[in-house]
Amino acid sequence: MSETHPSTENLKATSLPSVCTTECQPWELQLTPTKQESVATETPVAITFNGIAYAVMMATPDNLHDFALGFCISESILEDPDQLLSCEAVSSDAGLELRLEITGKPFAKLKARRRNLTGRTGCGLCGVEALNQAIPDLKPVTDQSRITHQALQVGLKNLSKLQSVNQQTGAMHAAAWCDSNGSIKLIREDIGRHNALDKMIGARISADQDDTGFALITSRASYEMIMKAARANIGIMAAISAPTSLAIELARKCGVGLAAFTRHNRHTIYTHYERFLEASKNSYTASE
Repeated sequence: MSETHPSTENLKATSLPSVCTTECQPWELQLTPTKQESVATETPVAITFNGIAYAVMMATPDNLHDFALGFCISESILEDPDQLLSCEAVSSDAGLELRLEITGKPFAKLKARRRNLTGRTGCGLCGVEALNQAIPDLKPVTDQSRITHQALQVGLKNLSKLQSVNQQTGAMHAAAWCDSNGSIKLIREDIGRHNALDKMIGARISADQDDTGFALITSRASYEMIMKAARANIGIMAAISAPTSLAIELARKCGVGLAAFTRHNRHTIYTHYERFLEASKNSYTASE
């Protein structure tokens, strides 16, 4: 994995705050005085490739370089991060535009399936026009990660502590990368679950993190989340909420170990049981 990726200087200059404030009036058995409350920023983010409009996603407007890079990899637009030549964010009254420049080969493929998409809070099938495009034929992951059940619980225990924006707003999804011991190495938040995962994938690529471990997400495990994980060669995904039938089917086919209903001292394994191991009796547990 290359350590050279596009500069983020332009992105830092045009990113918007992830949290804003608004006036509200609570009711707690009776009306209480108005107050200022933190809310998550939601803005349209348009993505263009070499000047061609591709998608509009509703997103939290921070960590935009991570978002762009992760989106390109998880949507199979790029096969290698070095194919992303530059990334610039331009702000307007209508929102943000991510102007991406990519190399010729992926751009030619992109033009062959050119389309526009309006996404709803990071949801939707990015540019799918026919049913036979909806379920991709994914390559099996080559990542050989195995973790203990206890490591998964360690990651869960520390997850909420690191969701700083969600602590302020209560409106954010998160995607974290945990090492094989369950330590959270990086985390990204967004109003959209897909966006949060894209940001985490992009951040992991930018940081050149090829270590073994697992992805931990605060949402359900739908098939798109498995698709993105597989394209990023993530071998294990754990979700706080439920899996869907298609997510389970896809995880089985592409070799992703899937855990869901990840709660304190319990979780359910749905695919590739061999990726989840029992620790020794002397190992640290999440209840300690």
